[in-house]
Amino acid sequence: MKRTFLFLLAAVLLGAAMQSCDTEDNNGNNNGGNNNGGGNGNGTTSSVQWVDLGLPSGLLWADRNVGASSPEVYGNYYAWGETAPKGVYNWSTYAYGKTSRTLTKYCTMSNFGHTDNLTTLEASDDAATVNLGGGARTPTNDEWQELLDNTTSSWTTQNGIPGCLLTASNGNSVFLPAAGGRFDSDFGYTRERGYYWSSSLYTDYPDEAWLNCFNQGGMGMIRQARRDGFPIRAVR
Repeated sequence: MKRTFLFLLAAVLLGAAMQSCDTEDNNGNNNGGNNNGGGNGNGTTSSVQWVDLGLPSGLLWADRNVGASSPEVYGNYYAWGETAPKGVYNWSTYAYGKTSRTLTKYCTMSNFGHTDNLTTLEASDDAATVNLGGGARTPTNDEWQELLDNTTSSWTTQNGIPGCLLTASNGNSVFLPAAGGRFDSDFGYTRERGYYWSSSLYTDYPDEAWLNCFNQGGMGMIRQARRDGFPIRAVR
């Protein structure tokens, strides 16, 4: 990314990757299927290691997902602002609004529900904080971007699980398994794409929040409906 002659190529690849990271069609349907990956959606987080990637902020990144027993295990899937996994991920089961226009918390526009102008998850609604403690939390959109800006990403396989390896200039790295997501009761895109929540609301459409998305073509930040279930990678 630091080489000028690669800039246009990188932009094209990232644009294609982000387009392919869309999870829904215009009717809100998804093409999720069964979870055929080697990950465990019901794991228990144990022995989390905190990785120093030499980031300007000094943030440390967890070496595994919340609810995962090792770095390549998928861990738990959470709707945005919820702190426990569940069997069905849609508006009818969502904690902070039963439709996209009846939000009860984290809302910046009155036509989407009760306006409170909260734009970042509070500690009580942060799955990383609640499940890990010790100063752990879900990274913000800006903190995800800092990670992307200061590491080199490569699609790889770790212990049979495909995903993205992010390597810093100090030689340290973190592996993000391509765990896909949960849509209604289905698993979608496992072993094909990774989606990881940030703690940041998408303020223009507050029924959505920012998340990191990647596949073999690239990685970047997109927005997605808060009702859907995705993994969380903690920072502290």
